Amino acid sequence: MTPPLRVAALYQFTRFDDPEALRDPLLAACEAAGVKGTLLLAREGINGTIAGTPEGLDVVLGAIRALPGCESLEVKFSEAPAMPFGRLKVRVKREIVTMGEPDIDPRLSVGTYVDPHDWNALIADPDTLVIDTRNDYEVAIGTFSGAVDPATPSFRDFPAWFRAHREELLAGKKKVAMFCTGGIRCEKSTSFLRAEGVEEVYHLRGGILKYLEQVPEEQSLWQGECFVFDERVSLGHGLAQGTHTRCQPCGRLFPVGESCPVCGPATDAP
Repeated sequence: MTPPLRVAALYQFTRFDDPEALRDPLLAACEAAGVKGTLLLAREGINGTIAGTPEGLDVVLGAIRALPGCESLEVKFSEAPAMPFGRLKVRVKREIVTMGEPDIDPRLSVGTYVDPHDWNALIADPDTLVIDTRNDYEVAIGTFSGAVDPATPSFRDFPAWFRAHREELLAGKKKVAMFCTGGIRCEKSTSFLRAEGVEEVYHLRGGILKYLEQVPEEQSLWQGECFVFDERVSLGHGLAQGTHTRCQPCGRLFPVGESCPVCGPATDAP
């Protein structure tokens, strides 16, 4: 039996003076190791999800940790029965996660990290406002019980949403707890809230993926599945393969074995 491939989700906010100069060596390292997926480089750091053999990932992660400020890079691992990416992309972008707030710098100020085993107590506290910072289609298949869904199609819409609803959101709440898939969006969203004057801000360390990995299902406050940006589509407790698929023409998520609610049953390509 072929051993499962390993999937690595990673990010690091650091300063790259010339991200363009880092692209080709990193691309070459991935190609030589047989690693596929997406890595994004920007002046603010690196973000991505890649997959390959454990040995291949070790090589690439070693190359990433050799980059300036990436020595302490944290990685969230999961497994896939087959390669979950069709190709390799290493791209230079303006931001490694797009929020569109140029003055926000997670290296200078972020919320308080909360470990997965302490998360339940925080979000069960009636004084805590819980916000899911992910996009609407991600929230649709799973979220934490009691979390507010901003119903935003893009993370870029989050600042405007918060500013528009700030008073009603914070009414009667002393703390704000936010979460996302792997943690990177919360680095920026908690930094943003602190810049907006919100003092008690918390975020889930390692994101939903780390929570699903570490917290037993019988103790979990997570409901549904977690969308992931690869061909596995969704994961459940214990990071087990989920039950959702994605329609290629329209992108809608729906349970495996059912028809897309927009496009109907899948048809073979001509």
